[in-house]
Amino acid sequence: MIGRREFITLLGGAVVWPLAARAQQAGKVPVIGYFGSGTPLTDSQWLAAFVQRMRELGWVDGRNVAIEVRWAEGRNERFAEIAAELVRLKVAVILTHNTAPALAAKRATSVIPIVFAVSGDPVGTGVVASLARPGGNVTGLSSQTNDTASKRLELLREIVPSLRDLAVMANVGNPLSVLEMREVEATARRLGQEVATFEIQRADDIAPTFEALKGRADALYVCGDPLFDTNRTRIITLALAARLPSISDFPEYVDAGGLASYGPNFPDLFRRAAGYVDKILRGAKPGDIPVEQPTKFDLVINMTTAKALGLDISPTLLARTDKVIE
Repeated sequence: MIGRREFITLLGGAVVWPLAARAQQAGKVPVIGYFGSGTPLTDSQWLAAFVQRMRELGWVDGRNVAIEVRWAEGRNERFAEIAAELVRLKVAVILTHNTAPALAAKRATSVIPIVFAVSGDPVGTGVVASLARPGGNVTGLSSQTNDTASKRLELLREIVPSLRDLAVMANVGNPLSVLEMREVEATARRLGQEVATFEIQRADDIAPTFEALKGRADALYVCGDPLFDTNRTRIITLALAARLPSISDFPEYVDAGGLASYGPNFPDLFRRAAGYVDKILRGAKPGDIPVEQPTKFDLVINMTTAKALGLDISPTLLARTDKVIE
């Protein structure tokens, strides 16, 4: 459990009271169980976007709503534990993100409403029955990870014109990562590229993977996953040491030194997730609220990393880039 002072610092003053200190208050206000798949260091800005939007909608933390925060630190084995804990606390709504935590929450309860701020392919992975009519107790926002996988590979080919051998890193414990990996494999082979896939299950697998792919790849595709998000600095450091251009789906990867990313704007998705939670707290049934899709996709390129790798980014591509990190 995260402490009050630490969380106030993370959210710039947004108050989250410890459970013991607010037992009486919690009985009077609805409690939102926030199920974070990463760590405060990697993901707190997304939670801050949610909290800010909730305030705009009239839900002030510590006044008429409370938030219980749990971080899984990218560890698959923590997902079921956190989901069960939030169910025991009898929270009013569970807010989570990424496919594996959403599935863990769904397995833990069929009663408590669940909102996912981000899920790559919620229908294909079984999180919801359909986008238009999710049914059950789960709804949220799709990040269309699989739909944009081919676009990420095309961008990587544009950044690295000499690309022939591609390495793909995926956490096989995440159903979405497996689907994304297969989509990238199919696209790469259709484009005449050789593909080597590297299956990760825990953080200790990352360094040996880079040893295994030495000399076997011209670039690296990192499938979206909480484990990789939590360990992004390690992945980026090893990729740079191996002189491997790399691409992922979230801009924080590039902020930390990765070469490029293409995907939805995550803070925007978390702000929109607040709208779902607001509707549910006011009586709406999650199964009746359609799953929405991203309205904004960002291409981010780190020019410092590009220069370190000896890559020349074309002016045409730079003109299409939403954010350039110098």
